[in-house]
Amino acid sequence: MQQQQKTTGARKKNGNTTISDLASIALFLAAFGAAWQVVYLAGFFPEQSLPSPISVAQSFADLSSAGSLGAGVAVTMGRLAAGFAISVAIGGAVGLAMVRFKDFGKTMSSFSVGLQSFPSIAWVPFTILLIGFNDFGILFVMVISSVFSVMMSTYSGIRNIPPIYMRAARNMGADGFVLFRHVMLPAATPTLIIGLRQAWSFAWHALVGAEILISLVGLGHILSVGRELGNMGWIMATMIVIFVIGMVVDRVIFFKLEERIRSRWGLNQHAD
Repeated sequence: MQQQQKTTGARKKNGNTTISDLASIALFLAAFGAAWQVVYLAGFFPEQSLPSPISVAQSFADLSSAGSLGAGVAVTMGRLAAGFAISVAIGGAVGLAMVRFKDFGKTMSSFSVGLQSFPSIAWVPFTILLIGFNDFGILFVMVISSVFSVMMSTYSGIRNIPPIYMRAARNMGADGFVLFRHVMLPAATPTLIIGLRQAWSFAWHALVGAEILISLVGLGHILSVGRELGNMGWIMATMIVIFVIGMVVDRVIFFKLEERIRSRWGLNQHAD
């Protein structure tokens, strides 16, 4: 009975939290739209440089009715899913190898930190000459920009497991894959989630930047066409779509996953 009450209370709390989050987002968007309209009416910038919210909404409707926006979102999200999956697979495998082989781990960790700070857009000219103007080039820019976050989070997450966990598990007979599956992986999960969230952010940034310069379809390509045509309405409408997609993916997937892991580990008790 007591457990049922706790579960009901947790559901109510999560529901209230969701409503509060939505209300906060709506309030922020309303304030942003109002400030935008005030700046537009004040005439600080010419209309060609800063169109009104209504004009941008019309551009959004035009892109949607023409099918350009829907096709761009579909292509961009497909590339994002493929590139991020490749980054997770490669980064996780190399991260485990870094843990297994200590000398390789020390060398690769320094190498990875250096490349993590490398701007993703700087890979584009190299990629164009090496691979060309195609989807493989875009995937390469995405993977090279995000794989090192996964790699380092895997390496650091497993290396920072408290030794007492490992000794206790071995004393109880755990070894090999059982030790990895039931002790090492759960203990490293909080760090891994943070690394995945960071890798997703890097991949998203790299994808849009690469699409602007390489792709002939996608959200980045719409930005590029809007720039060439001097159509600020198209540019701002696409930027809003990019922002909304980034916010929704982070909030719905990574934030919820991180909160669930934190709750399971008892890291949210300070907020109770």
